Amino acid sequence: MSTTAELLKQASELFPDEVVTSAHVRHFDLPLGAGRFALITLDNGHDHTKPTTFGPASLANLNAAIDQVEKEAADGEIVGVGLTGKPFIFAVGADLKGVEILKEYEHALAIGKGGHEVFKRLSKLAVPTFAYYNGAAMGGGVEVGLHCTYRTVSAALPAFSLPEVFLGLVPGWGGCALLPNLIGPEKAVSVIIENSLNQNKQLKGKQVFELGIADAIFEGADFLEQSLIWTAAVLKGELEIERPVIDRGEAWDQAVAKGRFIADSKVHGAAPAAYRALDIIAAAKNGDLQQGYDAEDKALADLIMGGELRSGIYAFNLVQKRGKRPAGAPDKNLARPVTKVGVVGAGLMASQLALLFLRRLEVPVVLTDIDQERVDKGVGYVHAEIDKLLGKGRINQDKANRLKALVSGVLDKAEGFADADFIIEAVFEEIGVKQQVFAEVEAVAPAHAIFATNTSSLSVSEMASKLKNPERVVGFHFFNPVAVLPLLEIVRGEKTDDASLATAFAVAKKLKKTAVLTKDAPAFVVNRILTRFMGEIQNIIDEGTPVEVAEKGVEPLGLPMSPLVLLELVGPAIGLHVSETLNRAFPDRFTVSPNLAAVVKAGKRGFYVYDSGKPELDPEVAALLKQGDTVLTEEQVRDRVLDAVAQEIGIMLDEGVVAEAQDIDLCLITGAGWPFHLGGITPYLDREGVSERVNGKRFLAQGVASVPA
Repeated sequence: MSTTAELLKQASELFPDEVVTSAHVRHFDLPLGAGRFALITLDNGHDHTKPTTFGPASLANLNAAIDQVEKEAADGEIVGVGLTGKPFIFAVGADLKGVEILKEYEHALAIGKGGHEVFKRLSKLAVPTFAYYNGAAMGGGVEVGLHCTYRTVSAALPAFSLPEVFLGLVPGWGGCALLPNLIGPEKAVSVIIENSLNQNKQLKGKQVFELGIADAIFEGADFLEQSLIWTAAVLKGELEIERPVIDRGEAWDQAVAKGRFIADSKVHGAAPAAYRALDIIAAAKNGDLQQGYDAEDKALADLIMGGELRSGIYAFNLVQKRGKRPAGAPDKNLARPVTKVGVVGAGLMASQLALLFLRRLEVPVVLTDIDQERVDKGVGYVHAEIDKLLGKGRINQDKANRLKALVSGVLDKAEGFADADFIIEAVFEEIGVKQQVFAEVEAVAPAHAIFATNTSSLSVSEMASKLKNPERVVGFHFFNPVAVLPLLEIVRGEKTDDASLATAFAVAKKLKKTAVLTKDAPAFVVNRILTRFMGEIQNIIDEGTPVEVAEKGVEPLGLPMSPLVLLELVGPAIGLHVSETLNRAFPDRFTVSPNLAAVVKAGKRGFYVYDSGKPELDPEVAALLKQGDTVLTEEQVRDRVLDAVAQEIGIMLDEGVVAEAQDIDLCLITGAGWPFHLGGITPYLDREGVSERVNGKRFLAQGVASVPA
């Protein structure tokens, strides 16, 4: 059996590019005459923008530091050991770059064992151990502290989580076994399962303390100093730390059952990580920690060698890296300054856009519309939203007054747009209307102004075709709700020049949006794929498959909502309009459903009613449906829908709608909420063999979003 040191040495040879964290040990006398103390500080030598992680060499450094304090504790030279991080960062867990390159099951198993073997030693020292969560703590960073006897947390701590399930892993260095035994199973399920599946929700310092993860909380300014005074009081017996008695009866089983319900509602059994974590939590009921650690090792290795984790890491890298450096964007030095924004339209979408530009750019924003009542309503919406931010304490009164003063509305475009640098339209989705709007704007706007359109499916080139300067028109397609979904499809028309495009990307960055460059092709990326996806579901229903079977067929994808609930959110009329646009462009692949047309004509908002709290087919809609007699099984539904999506993505890549398959996935994750565990969609299509069945080849090379060959 290899020793921990040997295991870590072997692992570090596999991972030569690790950003290594050192574990400095320093000694001092505690206040109150409590005795000599050893403090280990985790630090990778970089500032807070490169958080501290645990790769094999980093774990080996911590292991060596524990060797030292273990001897000192055994020899009676110290009364306790503390663990803290560099400024603003405690530690953010395992280094995932190391996980990506693993090819062998044994190496994956060693990652889990290595972390456990090192961290466990903190609980076995001859003196009490203390974790001081001074800054961001995630994953293994949280877990190393759970192995200590006591914990304190900074009130200024911005982010604390066990995000592994979100990525397709389990907390594998003690989290699943230790946390329920510390704070009880219900709270542990909330942190490990619910928060993770809720878009990786982070806890603040106060919540960490209230959950009972930390025994004390201190202000950020003198956090370590106060923690050490508290430590001295604990060691002298002046402070007794009481922890709740854990109910190991029915309450434990109920908490696990609740976790399974949450997992089912979020991923529908499609991603294994949450269920593996729950199995370990369920088994931790007997308090046997070693049994829990062994189960964590196995789950970790299984998941590292499985597709979902690789897809999760791929998705994470897309959002964190590719999303911040858009493929194909022109040189940012070509971008022009934007000191005033014009918005054509004052309806809900236009008002949401005005609010976003106002908050992020903090420049004058002017709305126009066809009558004063609409203009006033649009400005009123923005003012009301600013008041809400003020009420929640997100901005102060001074900022609220300043923002309100920056937004205005006028009827006369000449008055509103004469000095605007960036003008966006959000009017009715009809090409003639949009061409007329841009003609009116061009007549009054300065020569350098960029014209942006928020169209979801119309041709940007056609919209610009009648202008004197079509080169300054760019597609700027947001997703609803604008404040929530990060994606911005930036569309280059046939004549769009680099300066206009660069300005659009610069504005997108200031708006804190994930910008993806797309060609001017019908419905661009997200709406084209979703329309093909929804269209195939609609075809299947029209041919005769019951609505509930068609919906259940795609449940294993673990999408944020079912196709027909999504249709309700988008609005059947808009869904119909986009399908008509795409049908005109690609009649062989995009159909216009007569049943959907009938639903729209009847003025229905969707297919379902919610009288019982659950979606049930609206009897009035059921009466409208005219179906054939071809009934598919759930599996046949899934195959047909996935084949259609794979075909469409293949065609889009051949047409050069985006640079690479990665951009398709980035769009679906950030614009349609498709799950991280799918990696968007192309890794899933590759993994399930759909890509090769339909297109004769994979979308992504082996090792990208999958285990390296």
